[in-house]
Amino acid sequence: MSKLSIKSTLRLKSGYDIPVLGYGVYQTPAAEAQAVTTHAIKSGYRHVDSATVYRNEQPSAAGMLAAGIPRSELFFTSKVPPKDISYDAAKKCVDKSLEATGLDYIDLYLLHAPYGGKEGRLGAWKALVEAVDAGKVRSIGVSNYGVHHLDELEKWQKEQKSEKEAGLLSVNQIELHPWLARPDIVKWCQERDVVLEAYSPLVRATRNEDPLLKPLVKKHGKTPTQILLRWGLQKGFVILPKSVTPTRIEENKELYDFELDAEDMKSLETGVYEPCAWDPTVAGLES
Repeated sequence: MSKLSIKSTLRLKSGYDIPVLGYGVYQTPAAEAQAVTTHAIKSGYRHVDSATVYRNEQPSAAGMLAAGIPRSELFFTSKVPPKDISYDAAKKCVDKSLEATGLDYIDLYLLHAPYGGKEGRLGAWKALVEAVDAGKVRSIGVSNYGVHHLDELEKWQKEQKSEKEAGLLSVNQIELHPWLARPDIVKWCQERDVVLEAYSPLVRATRNEDPLLKPLVKKHGKTPTQILLRWGLQKGFVILPKSVTPTRIEENKELYDFELDAEDMKSLETGVYEPCAWDPTVAGLES
């Protein structure tokens, strides 16, 4: 494994690079989002993960830019909300995000969930493909897609006349941690060079006292949070920790002065299915 650092990136299928440490703003109040995002960027983060449904795109983007880092070094994500998974709604969504953030382009735009039925999902994807073609968005992907949803999209892509019409699936953002390792989805994506982004990598702080983590905390002199985030990095995921507390934001980036060895990683293979959030990956294709 190449040595990880706070500057580590992964190359997306679109040709752009995504910072592997992201700052998540899910449930961050709009009134706080600008200040905490600025703090994250000044602390070394370069990647902000927002969504239209979070209602904080504008302050998050403003906070990102206010840190004084060149735009070319920053990475901003937003998402089409679950209720708008259709061609027309997704097109409007991208334009609204650009208007709200004031950004010239959005680095990554995702479909937030595999809802809307087949026609809705494929229509929304087509809208994202067109947004890339128009220069509004650089990379596109999905979120909460299970293997059956991914298969549906891949089949449609193969039916298109060209790669330009099919679009490039760069990312699948799903809940990932030792209690929800999703080997089926991970295998599908890694076989196709689709980058996996891990949301809820800290399991919403519900596992900090878990017996699995205690020996690793002691061995490495790190917090449970740092052990979990390091696990995600070593699995090859983009990690999206969230916090509105400045000291926690800083703690969550102190991941590069230790490494989990093979035995440590093996100890975190639980084989269980225990999501801490919603799980649309299991939704049927008719959803």
